[in-house]
Formats: sequence, structure tokens, C-alpha cells
Amino acid sequence: MIESAVSGRGLHERFLRGLELSPGRTAIRVDAESLTYEAMHELALRRAGALLAGAPRSVAVLADKSLSAYVGILAALYAGVTVVPLNPRFPAERTRRMLTAAGVSTVIADPVGRAALAETGLDLPVLDESAPGPALDAPVAVRPSDTAYVLFTSGSTGRPKGVPITHASNEHYFDLLERRYDFGPEDVFCQNVGLNFDCAMFELFCAWGHGAPVHAIPPAAHRDLPAFFAERRMTVWFSTPSGISFVRRMGGLTPGAMPTLRWSFFAGEALLCEDAAAWQAAAPQSKIENLYGPTELTVTITGHRWSPETSPDLAVNGVVPIGRVHDGHDHLLLDEGTESATEGELCITGPQMTPGYLDPGDDRGRFLERDGRSWYRTGDRVRRLDDGELVYLGRLDAQVQIQGFRVELAEVDHVVRQCPGIQNAAAVTRPAPGGGLELVLYYTGDRVPPATLRRALSAHLPDPMVPRAFLHVAEFPLNSNHKVDRARLAREAAAMSDGRP
Repeated sequence: MIESAVSGRGLHERFLRGLELSPGRTAIRVDAESLTYEAMHELALRRAGALLAGAPRSVAVLADKSLSAYVGILAALYAGVTVVPLNPRFPAERTRRMLTAAGVSTVIADPVGRAALAETGLDLPVLDESAPGPALDAPVAVRPSDTAYVLFTSGSTGRPKGVPITHASNEHYFDLLERRYDFGPEDVFCQNVGLNFDCAMFELFCAWGHGAPVHAIPPAAHRDLPAFFAERRMTVWFSTPSGISFVRRMGGLTPGAMPTLRWSFFAGEALLCEDAAAWQAAAPQSKIENLYGPTELTVTITGHRWSPETSPDLAVNGVVPIGRVHDGHDHLLLDEGTESATEGELCITGPQMTPGYLDPGDDRGRFLERDGRSWYRTGDRVRRLDDGELVYLGRLDAQVQIQGFRVELAEVDHVVRQCPGIQNAAAVTRPAPGGGLELVLYYTGDRVPPATLRRALSAHLPDPMVPRAFLHVAEFPLNSNHKVDRARLAREAAAMSDGRP
């Protein structure tokens, strides 16, 4: 066995706590396969030993939701290196850029991930999970300032931005969640969001920190979530608010349909009061939390506990408040550069804030130096209520949430402009048929068949970032500042929704 000191405050420490509480109970289940805490621990130690034989800087987990992926995440943390969860179904060029930006030297992949890696053209070693080798005696010690994981967000230059999150940031975050929620070994957690989405860390490490099982949600289960919840005795759910609309379309929001749920968490998009109320009726024993937070602030940084009696009165435009900023953080509201007591761009500083992007050039415009401290500029306009809670009003810039995926409209525009014959492009949003938003792309230049544009964009952008409609115009309307009038384009796109291209 390879000897190693045990870190007391690394993110992996939460799994060790679960191991102590529930050694012989299920830690992760994917379809009919599962691993106990003991079995997963031993596998992760062996794979961590194999990883360290190659002296990696950072390890990518390029896999669908599989036992290989979950053990791989834990193994990288056990090895004391940075883990980079990636979606193997993203376009090859995007994956190549992320692997390169994160300095990945080893990849953990399932068959889908291996195929995706081959398409990038990068010659990176893939961990052979069956190869014998010395296991670690215990997880490698880490420092609080070490990076636990790197996640990527949409970038306005057409290049994804890497966000490193430290062990210290996670320590503060999960310690706070310990005080707020009463999770225990008898809970059953869903693992619903993509592993490259920061909310997956909430799902996994809240469960593992309490010795509870995590169940990966198979795609087919969404057709009848109440039945799946009943079968698995699911108690903790996490999704984007768009998930509520999908369950409604599938007929799953009938009163009392989800009686086993104790906690329901929604994040990634604005949560509407009518959706929260419908979910509450379907899950009457569940507490509902509306969470908010950009990746740069470690998963979520505010939370509002839904109350049918009081929350609707606090809402603005029918949107549930996002709550108060987490303890240990300071925040301020900036209105055109001046601090406001009531409304403005939300800026936050504190222990959950990333130390900066992988590329320092991406820091420009996203961080504010004030009072001798660095503040993260969220780009979100909020209103402060009399009781100190915050209400989300909208984006200051052209960044939006599509199916929980953070999208810079400027990145979509940038990729479209690379298509032959296109002069300029302007992506806007409109309401999607089942709730949430979808993208509509206006462009000038040559008229190009929508199928051609869709195919070209799919080679560079994830599916949520590919517009659902492409509209050719001779020229863009301009506003009073002689800028493209995106608001007018968005109104036009929304007006065409019924007959939608």
C-alpha cells in the first residue's frame, strides 16, 4: 500500500464521514448497479494509486453518469489532484479546449468518453481501471487553498472559462449546509444534473457527508418521476425550475403525487411562484428551497425557503426571492457604479469566491477591487427587500440560463459569425413551449438554410446553446444608443412563438 497522510478538510473528507456512518450501505446506485461505501472507498484508493503513478496535475472525468465516473471523481480527490468533470457529449473542439485549458494530464473515461477523447485529437493517457497497482493507504493530504475541481462556464469570446474552486471554499459551503438542512443516513438523494454542472457537487457530497445513498436518475425515469420516487423512496430532489414544467407535461404534478420527498431544491434559473406552488402540492411533505449562485461562488450563495403564505407577497414579476447571502460573506449592490441600498448589480466577497479564472485575462470585468478586497460581479440585478432578502430581477448583460446551462449570448453570436456568408448575428431568448427559455438567432448576410446553421453550430456548441430558430434580416434594428436593439428582437421572437419557426 502507498502510505499517505489523511487530510482533515479536503472535499473527500465528506465521503470518509459517510464511510464511517454507513460502511456497508449503498453509496451510489446507477440503474441496477451499486457500490457500498466500503467498496467505493477501496476502488477509489486503488484508482488514486494508479493515478499518482503518472504524477498528474489534473484529472478529467470524461464520462456519462456511470460507476466509473463517480468512483473517478472520488479517486482524483483521494489522489490530491484537481478533478475536471466534463460532458462526453459536448462538441469535440469544446472538449479539446477545456482539456487543454485545465492542463489535464490523465483522463478517466467510460466508452463514450474514450470515443469523445479520440475526436479531440489529443494524445492523453486514459486510466486503465483494470490494471493492477499499489493502492493508497489513505487519501492524500491537501491544503485549503488547493483546487478541488475546475468547472467551465460559457465565455463571451467563444472560449469556455475555467473556474477553479478550492477545498476551503467547499469546506465553508458544506459546513453552512450542515447547519441549514437535516440530512441523514436514511435520506435517498437523486443525482439528476450533469456531472459538469456544479449542483452535482451538492447532490453527491451532501449525501456522502451523511452516509446516505445517491441514485443517478436515468432518462426514462423522467417520464414518470412520481413512480420512480415511490420505487426508490426518494427524499431529496434537485433540478432546474424547468424540470417542474417537464414533470407537469408528463402528468406528474397531481396533488400528493410525490409523498416521499422531504427536500426539493431548485437552482440555475428563476423559479416562478406558480411552479413552486404546484410542486408543493405534489410533494406536500417537502420543504422547497430556491437556491442561487454562479459557479464562481461555489455552487450556491443564497437560499430562500418557499412558504405558500409569505413567498408570493415577496415575489417580483412572479419570481420567488433568492434569499439572503450566506453567512461569512459581504455583498453590495451597484447601480451604474454607485452603491445602492435597494437595487443594483449583486457583488459578493467571501470564502466561497473563486480565486480567479484559470486564464487571468478572463478576470477583467468580473472582479471588482473595493475597500481593499476583491468582489465577484455576478452580472445579476437584484432588489433588496426590507427583511434583507434579495429578489432576482434579471441579467445586466447578455448572459442567460437555458435548461440550467449558463449561456453567454455573445459566445453564440461569435460562433455564428464564423459560418460562411454570415455578416453579423444576434441571439435573443423567448419563452420555450414547456417553460424556461429557448434561443432564437437573428443574422445578416447571405440567407443560409436553418439545417446548415444548426449543423455548423452543433459542432462547436452544446445543445442548449444551439438556437431553436434562425431568422434572416437585411439589417438589425438599432436603439437610441445606436446599438442593436436586442429587446425589440426578443419581443418579435416572442410574438412569433405561437406559429414558431
